[in-house]
Amino acid sequence: MKTAPLTARRSRGLLTGYFLGLGVVMAIWGARMPAVQQAAHLSTAHLALVLLAAALGMVAGLQAGGRLAQPALFPALLTSGAAGLAVCLALLGQCDSLPSLLTAALAFGIAHGVLDVAVNSAAVRCQNAAGRPIMSSLHAAYSIGALVGAVLAAVTAHTAHNTLFLATGLALTCAALAAAPATRSLNGTDQPDAPAGPGQSEARPALSSGKLWLLGALAASCLLGEGAAADWAAVHLHSLDASTAVSAAAFALYSAAMATGRLTGDRLTTAFGAPSVVRAGALLAAAGLATGVVTANTPLALAGWALFGLGLSITVPCLITAAGVGGPRAVATVAVTGYLGLLAGPALIGALATVTTLSTALLLPALLAAAVAALAHRALEKPTP
Repeated sequence: MKTAPLTARRSRGLLTGYFLGLGVVMAIWGARMPAVQQAAHLSTAHLALVLLAAALGMVAGLQAGGRLAQPALFPALLTSGAAGLAVCLALLGQCDSLPSLLTAALAFGIAHGVLDVAVNSAAVRCQNAAGRPIMSSLHAAYSIGALVGAVLAAVTAHTAHNTLFLATGLALTCAALAAAPATRSLNGTDQPDAPAGPGQSEARPALSSGKLWLLGALAASCLLGEGAAADWAAVHLHSLDASTAVSAAAFALYSAAMATGRLTGDRLTTAFGAPSVVRAGALLAAAGLATGVVTANTPLALAGWALFGLGLSITVPCLITAAGVGGPRAVATVAVTGYLGLLAGPALIGALATVTTLSTALLLPALLAAAVAALAHRALEKPTP
């Protein structure tokens, strides 16, 4: 059909917007967390309960999204998930007590999970329609959105968080509703999976349960590393007697390197194949972080975190693409397993640091990256019809 390339380009643009908005919301929520805690007079334990409620909601949303995510429902799930997430952000800004925050955080997590599955499942189909890798650049939009959100939170540091949350929530809700008519065109990405003609069988390869769980385990290993960077990179630099500004630069360099890697990842995947690119990237991540934490040198530590982000940048997009062979439920399974690593990783590293040292504990994500490199070809080799 002559309109197929145009439909694929328009779908890619829409999905880029969804990934970008998701990154903005999550960065603003995380960056202004201290203000949320202060406004509701929460102890550290109470704040942990709020974060736990969001995490539990997200797991539930991922599972529900995996059951509901069928091509015909992608537009509705994307619009409702994006608008719901934005509305919940606005509501979180108005909460001033633990019970209200727990309720809003649970709903926030559910909307996040539904949107995550929908946008990644739709991205897999859009990639199939495009006939070339685009998943990495779509995930780069999330990284760029997170950077935009972090900058927005920083420049509005003297503005009340409830005002920022409300303004951002209203703007993104309006954007999601305005994009709803165009989002319906995502059904056009179904063309590559059209039913087989008479006398033909649909040669759609199956995804074995063993490979599915291997993809999930590798996603958990990679996202554990992302969680370690978010929560421990600055602490690691501070432990080397770096200034506050230099310590904060560690995660900024990591994030910038990850965004850069994702912007170039599709071209690398096309040229060399996903297994080779993931293997090389994971080896770079492992070597970079290991060097940075073993050597008590601030410049090397900064370089190590940057190389870690660059190396990990392509891994999760490739793992999601591989899971997409099994459909939305497979994407949800890999996402749930991966986010367990993201949620549990920082706490696990903290526990290891209490019995050893932080530098020793940070070797865990480096070792897991090495394991990803070793298993990349087994996990990402294309199944045969």
